[in-house]
Amino acid sequence: MKLSQFKFNFPKELLAMHPSPVRDECKLMVVNRATGKIENKKFKDVLSYFDDGDVMVLNDTKVFPARMYGNKEKTGAKIEVFLLRELDRESLLWDVLVDPARKIRIGNKLYFGENDDFVAEVIDNTTSRGRTLRFLHDGTYEEFRKILRDLGETPLPRYITRKVEAADEERYQTIFAKNEGAVAAPTAGLHFSKDLLKRLELKGVNFAELTLHVGLGSFRSVEVEDLTKHKMDSEKVIIPQSAVDVVNTGKANKKKVCAVGTTTMRAIETSVSTDGLLKPYEGWTNKFIFPPYDFSVANCMITNFHMPESTLLMMVSAFGGYDLINEAYKKAIKDKYKFYSYGDAMLIL
Repeated sequence: MKLSQFKFNFPKELLAMHPSPVRDECKLMVVNRATGKIENKKFKDVLSYFDDGDVMVLNDTKVFPARMYGNKEKTGAKIEVFLLRELDRESLLWDVLVDPARKIRIGNKLYFGENDDFVAEVIDNTTSRGRTLRFLHDGTYEEFRKILRDLGETPLPRYITRKVEAADEERYQTIFAKNEGAVAAPTAGLHFSKDLLKRLELKGVNFAELTLHVGLGSFRSVEVEDLTKHKMDSEKVIIPQSAVDVVNTGKANKKKVCAVGTTTMRAIETSVSTDGLLKPYEGWTNKFIFPPYDFSVANCMITNFHMPESTLLMMVSAFGGYDLINEAYKKAIKDKYKFYSYGDAMLIL
């Protein structure tokens, strides 16, 4: 398929600037692949679609406050630093984006904190906007990470033009987040409340937790018409044996196995045996899923509404079927569903 097949007219007022007041009270569109039926529900209604023995696969990554503001040495120019990923724990090397990029050169020092007492040095220019920073810190690694957390800000997506609010620290995080390392939330999981998770558990639904540390690669624009030529950025994945056992038991018993989010789907499709079973894995994935694609593990998924020409929309179209998802998106726009990270949800059966 071609990039232009994922273009649609998107009304900007449907971009969600705030989360819904209550996590599980957002809208839910239910799309049935077998019947083609599309229904409007509330997210808490997912409870009625799952039964004893069904499996939900969750991404337990935790967003860290990745956006920092500092000053350049000598000129004092304000610089925004977005921490992408840790390259080396021992030497405190980080892959970052800087803005404005044109003002930063190798050898420049950047100062952070009220007293400019936290310092980083630019040691490499990796891309037009990317840099490698070495943080200069003499204390323990735990102290270093605490400083990063204290100086950092919740990394809301760029389209959210308002200031970061206190509530964002909690709401731009799933309630099952455990393993810190993501610079963007696995947004399909944001809709689960503690009450809803408990009710699913009481109904006999089993949960499998894996980790995919979401980077910015998922949101990077596709710039080639031929999708086979697009390269995804790599993201760190950990699929423990405990998750494998839960998922494969569900598959063996012919139960629903629901991938909660595109990041979860990418993770499980990264490590599959020849007979379609999930395998333990720890490493990196740059898997790019677009139509046509045969999915091996999950038979249903929960996802948010994605932007035109995004890799996330392409994956959802591969899973739900291009024509049916196209129809669902037209209905979502007509019915004023909210899109993107803080937006509403879709359940594809």
